Amino acid sequence: MEEVRKKEITKEFQIHVKDTGSVDVQAALLTSRINELTGHLQKHKKDISSRRGLLKMVGKRRSLLDYLHRTDTERYQKLIKKLNLRK
Repeated sequence: MEEVRKKEITKEFQIHVKDTGSVDVQAALLTSRINELTGHLQKHKKDISSRRGLLKMVGKRRSLLDYLHRTDTERYQKLIKKLNLRK
């Protein structure tokens, strides 16, 4: 199940056919995992280990998005909109 969803996300955000590791794909996969873990932590409030992992993922996504913002602002704006990160 997880593998299928990962492939769908990769297909949706890839820049070219063989793209599996661009900033767009990495940020989209991290966003998916962050959303999943957020739901888990709402049920299990005392799961500190998972909370730490969540914070590390959020930091990693933040640095990927900062890099994209520095290098290609237009692509950054599209990705933010597509991932629905800013309101």
